[in-house]
Amino acid sequence: MEDERELVHLLRAVTVELDLLAAEFAGANDLHPTDLRALIALLDAHRAGRTATPGKLGEQLGLNSAAVTALVDRLEQRGHVRREKDPADRRRVRLVVAEQAVELGWTFFGPLIDRAVTRMRGYRPDERDAIRRFLRDMSGLVAEQRRAQAD
Repeated sequence: MEDERELVHLLRAVTVELDLLAAEFAGANDLHPTDLRALIALLDAHRAGRTATPGKLGEQLGLNSAAVTALVDRLEQRGHVRREKDPADRRRVRLVVAEQAVELGWTFFGPLIDRAVTRMRGYRPDERDAIRRFLRDMSGLVAEQRRAQAD
């Protein structure tokens, strides 16, 4: 039991460090923490080839439509995203990440990603598989807890 608790505490320590890094980055780039979370979500969708919409962004961040509108307005004014009509459904708006946002995201995540990839090369493939399974499980548990608390 103590071994498992230590893992949970180590995972929490990683999240605290990531939160601090993100807060420093947001402050240095005149972004609200929610703006940064939105950019991360939009960059993840962009990287995965998924269409991002204000509705999906609001669901992901737990924001109502008025808050999403204000958020997207801020990101659009800073040149990070643009609204476009969805060619498949002209009534729907999609959010397109600007190259500037990709570059900004890389300044934040790039060095950390590079260092993490280098560090991960020290683990065998089976160890990386276990880490991947653990992180997916923990991410799912946290998302379930957040949804349960919202109900």
